[in-house]
Amino acid sequence: MHTPQPRLTAPGLTLRPWSPADAPALAELYQDASLRRWTSAPVHDEPSAAAWVAGQLRGWETGTRLAFAVQDADGRLAGHVVVKRAAAGADCADVGYWTAPHARGRGVAPRALRTLTDWAFATYAERGLTWLGLLHQAGNTASCRVAEKAGYELKDVLPAAPPAFPQAGHLHVRRAPSNG
Repeated sequence: MHTPQPRLTAPGLTLRPWSPADAPALAELYQDASLRRWTSAPVHDEPSAAAWVAGQLRGWETGTRLAFAVQDADGRLAGHVVVKRAAAGADCADVGYWTAPHARGRGVAPRALRTLTDWAFATYAERGLTWLGLLHQAGNTASCRVAEKAGYELKDVLPAAPPAFPQAGHLHVRRAPSNG
């Protein structure tokens, strides 16, 4: 099933599907050691950034990975947010995000994540989505703060599971708003 690619807005931000034109800026952002440390995307240069963007666009086609580039008010690439659906009709999905170095500490990640979360619940509630999960490495304290600011509560601490997950992880959860 093809999912339409919306544009979402938050104060000072636009969330839009990734575009092949984003590859040069994405490759530049991935020069940041902190971004590479906490993410697993295989982005090393402009060709690998273009391949990553193509993967995000395929996710929209299949409806399994709904990824948004986050732009600030100046039109600069400020981050990424994504909803990863496990299966059609599933009651849960995962979310993820990262921010560009120049956007950190400005509330970009919590605003983008809240916007994405609200959109996901509004879009998929009728299809059974009741909660969203956010998993990050336990040592990433900034991700804990973002999750909490976006209304995700810490649900569990998961043990490390090398090699895929060499560190313990935090699972944060946000439930769909009740309609009653």
